[in-house]
Amino acid sequence: MTSLLWLIPSALVLGALGLFAFFWSMRTGQYDDMQGAAERILIDDDTPITDDEPEEAEVDDEAGGDPAGGADPR
Repeated sequence: MTSLLWLIPSALVLGALGLFAFFWSMRTGQYDDMQGAAERILIDDDTPITDDEPEEAEVDDEAGGDPAGGADPR
């Protein structure tokens, strides 16, 4: 019986919190453009994926680079 004294108020508080979150999301416009989000995922982007980072210059062994030539020294 004492568990009901905890469960009923906590269920009411959680329900009120969920209802508050729903009304807040409605007021801020979270559900305004439901069709646009569904269509945006279907748009095919034909641009190729490129790596925008510049390539690293290779270091010569004579210029103080790795004497093993980058190989594992085992």
